[in-house]
Amino acid sequence: MLVSMLPMVAIVVIFYFLLVMPARKRQKKMDAMIANLKNGDRVITSSGIFGTIAGIKENSFHLKISDQVKIEIAKSAIAGLQSEEKQG
Repeated sequence: MLVSMLPMVAIVVIFYFLLVMPARKRQKKMDAMIANLKNGDRVITSSGIFGTIAGIKENSFHLKISDQVKIEIAKSAIAGLQSEEKQG
């Protein structure tokens, strides 16, 4: 019985190390980045909008996307920080 279960256990272990662990590590890194955002940080949203953080609420950000245009977006909509070389 144990020998017949061994391949299934091996598949589960391999699945965990190849898919679950990297995804959890990536999510923790993204959560830490979002938690450390502050006013003035330049970000890009998951929909491709570039902007600057203009305000922070509990579950959302105010994003300045133009001189007189600010939008409110969910914290989960942030895809990452905008790199310095792509500004302008």
